[in-house]
Amino acid sequence: MENTIAIQAATTIDRAHGSELLYQMMMIRRFEEKAAELYTKMKIRGFLHLYVGEEAVAVGIMQALTPEDNILSTYREHGHALARGIDAGKIMAEMYGKMEGCSRGRGGSMHLFDVEKRFYGGNAIVAGHLPIAVGMALACKKQKINNITCCFFGDGAVAEGAFHETMNLAALWSVPLLMVCENNLYAMGTAIRYSHAVQELEKKGAAYGIEFAAVNGMDVLQVEKAAREAVEKIHRTGRPFFLVCNTYRFRAHSMFDAELYREKSEVDEWKKKDPIPALQKQLLGLQLTTDDDIKQMEKKVDQEVQKAVDFAEAGTWEPVSALTKFVYSGPNK
Repeated sequence: MENTIAIQAATTIDRAHGSELLYQMMMIRRFEEKAAELYTKMKIRGFLHLYVGEEAVAVGIMQALTPEDNILSTYREHGHALARGIDAGKIMAEMYGKMEGCSRGRGGSMHLFDVEKRFYGGNAIVAGHLPIAVGMALACKKQKINNITCCFFGDGAVAEGAFHETMNLAALWSVPLLMVCENNLYAMGTAIRYSHAVQELEKKGAAYGIEFAAVNGMDVLQVEKAAREAVEKIHRTGRPFFLVCNTYRFRAHSMFDAELYREKSEVDEWKKKDPIPALQKQLLGLQLTTDDDIKQMEKKVDQEVQKAVDFAEAGTWEPVSALTKFVYSGPNK
């Protein structure tokens, strides 16, 4: 029987689960590092927003969700898509613009989409998907579908009117909506202290009568625990929940970002809280993994990422003759 260790007296972790959490975070990290490399080689074009540093949020939240739950995300969604189980090759092919991509190569980095995984974007407009999320939650409620709609967004979205409209309607209609704010402190390039009068973002839930919580977004176990508690409350009450995960992105906002708004020393300090070595240290300390296990996992991750790149490289371009496919117009004359 495998050893099971209590974490903060509220959740448990065993060798298999700990290894799965670590593998997923390492997979996201390596995938993003490879994407950055391919971008510099002009294999990936357009915008590219990386999830490096925030892996614990996507991986932790997904542990509490079922395949029947709906997921909506931002343009920084590669980590969410991978954690949701979308094939890495399809994601990479999408960023290459190949037909084998999850959006047939028409969406690119910011518009990953997979109906089978109930992953509805990848949305490029800040806070634009929040009203969609409350609408999906309302539709499920009316159809008596016992699932949850989970919506990821950043601290920048909290400053938008769509956030407040969504919170108001979610509470008014009492819908099963999990609002997950990935607070990385900088929105695009503006520090949170310059854009929010109340920097404890979770407190905004109280204004709408929505239960809320904040969690250390650099600790995957704490995120998972908070997510499971939030999901349990949503199922029990049918009401929305607002969860703020305080995290940090180690890379610039996008590959175009000169990153002039924060000091390198600040980034270096946050890297000391890197969620991946933090979990590795925990698992090693609890004797739930070994250094050799981690090395083997790194090797497997490298192989999987290379497999995804090879799949994208071998993909096909959509012919020019299909340019107007999926483009809707008025009645034919």
